[in-house]
Amino acid sequence: MADLWWLWIAAGLVLAIVEVVVPGYLFAGFALGAVAVGGWMGLSLPGAAWLAASLFNALVAMAVVSVLAWLALRQVMGVRKGQKIVIHDDINER
Repeated sequence: MADLWWLWIAAGLVLAIVEVVVPGYLFAGFALGAVAVGGWMGLSLPGAAWLAASLFNALVAMAVVSVLAWLALRQVMGVRKGQKIVIHDDINER
């Protein structure tokens, strides 16, 4: 499984492309998680043998990195405190 690191990178790139099409930063965290796991395995960083041991281990690592990335993206790109949506027109009144 260690030689399949490139599949994780490819999956991350596909998820990044999907993120461009779907608004709201829904897939960005998953894309970062997949690329991080693929890079971790491809560069043979410490713990890469644990990741390559089973698909479950790699999925757990991807889930943890994805949640952390999503939380970080939410802080950086999310709605700021005090920011409000102002609706000027009601489509039901037309």
